[in-house]
Amino acid sequence: MRGEVFLDTNVLIYATQADDPKTIVARALLAAGGVISVQVLNEFASTAHRKLKRSWAEIAATLAIFRKLCRDVRPIGVDIYEAALEIAERDGIAMYDALIVASALEAECDTLLTEDMQDGRVIGGRLTIRNPFKVA
Repeated sequence: MRGEVFLDTNVLIYATQADDPKTIVARALLAAGGVISVQVLNEFASTAHRKLKRSWAEIAATLAIFRKLCRDVRPIGVDIYEAALEIAERDGIAMYDALIVASALEAECDTLLTEDMQDGRVIGGRLTIRNPFKVA
């Protein structure tokens, strides 16, 4: 699976927006596919319902599209949880972000696309964090 990218929740959120300049980038990334986790789907559902005021039916339909575009959806099990605890302590990353990092590492992704962590940072010697919305 080397070479794959892992998409964080913010990519999915921006892909569903109509009036955000980051939408075009997010939609292109999502169309190219990538790896996501059940946590990313859960975070999207929570944000879409709570902040974006989307109906549960609309959220379910959107999640189905995400699962078709990102066919590799990783579960969050005890092994990911334990790895995330180690990452949180070792690398000083918040637990929910550490779960994303642990999932990306377990999936053998090279790149984690997110705007929520330090652009260019390398975790575990092999996962590079990239902010796809950063303007050069």
